[in-house]
Amino acid sequence: MAFDPFSLAQPGICELQPYQPGKPVDELERELGISNIIKLASNENPLGPSPKAVAAMQAVIKDSARYPDGNGFALKQALAAHHNIDQQRITLGNGSNDVLELLARVFAGPGLQILFSEHAFAVYPIAAKSVGADAVIVPAKDWGYDLDAILSSIDESSRLVFIANPNNPTGTWLTAGDLKQFLDRVPEHVVVVLDEAYAEYVQTPGYPDSLPWLQQYPNLVVTRTFSKAYGLAALRVGYALSSPAIADLLNRVRQPFNVNALALAAAEAALADTDYLEQSIAVNESGMKQLTRGFESRGLDYIPSVGNFVSVDIARESTPVFNALLKEGVIVRPVANYGMPTHLRVTVGTEQENTRFLNALDTVLASPA
Repeated sequence: MAFDPFSLAQPGICELQPYQPGKPVDELERELGISNIIKLASNENPLGPSPKAVAAMQAVIKDSARYPDGNGFALKQALAAHHNIDQQRITLGNGSNDVLELLARVFAGPGLQILFSEHAFAVYPIAAKSVGADAVIVPAKDWGYDLDAILSSIDESSRLVFIANPNNPTGTWLTAGDLKQFLDRVPEHVVVVLDEAYAEYVQTPGYPDSLPWLQQYPNLVVTRTFSKAYGLAALRVGYALSSPAIADLLNRVRQPFNVNALALAAAEAALADTDYLEQSIAVNESGMKQLTRGFESRGLDYIPSVGNFVSVDIARESTPVFNALLKEGVIVRPVANYGMPTHLRVTVGTEQENTRFLNALDTVLASPA
């Protein structure tokens, strides 16, 4: 009998499809032989990293033969001061995805459930099924989380609820009042994870300041990342804020040296560069207005977003439009795998990038469907 690794793998693993990231620029250059490409596909910061973060990396790269600080003391100290929170509540990860997987490893497994919404981040089912847990997808409401439906779906086998606020790829968000009522009603055997990857971009009144809730709800975890507003996506550094007890458990399964030295140094410097963050937020606000006004003038519906991206309904199957945009040198993100077959998710770019995308979209949509 021939060796068949699929017959040996955990059943949940075989059910998964590999995560498909936004198409890399160099891959498109190889495939089509074109240059001057813009990428608005992965919700990256169009300004790039803070110059202070770059300088911090340059200062430590000479020590690359040494392992990094496995506990990330300096970054934890900076985060503790930034958030006015005890260091014992902080867990560092190789991106916030790493922290989500740590949570699944600690709290879930065969016969247990992880719940999340329809149209939610594709990493959630991967985290669930990789530990043998059941991934429970709760129907969405108005492209966002239906908290009442989630509460109704919780049973004795439920262990984790992942809530992205704002949600990716829809950009919808939950108010402080709605989330507070939800947390008051969640059973104590369920850990609620607020995935706030895009929180720094949100300027909308009513968006929750969730960190003080950690004192009231010991079953609450808040995750953040340096990949978005802080412009460090390539370095993979994120973190969780939780009770000290949950942080202790996460650190028991965390890989040694899971955050590299360059990432630790860059994140600490980026956190301190408030001018850069304010500029990033301003560029995003201006760019969001440019894109949404562009959609409105073209008669295209879109889902109002408070992140650094917006999903637009092009009223036809999105994959051919995505492929046609590639030939124009513009990379965006089709989201049919999120149950949104006629939408494209577009990252907010610079003014010039947004203009080029809108012009390319005009060219493509003018062609027969």
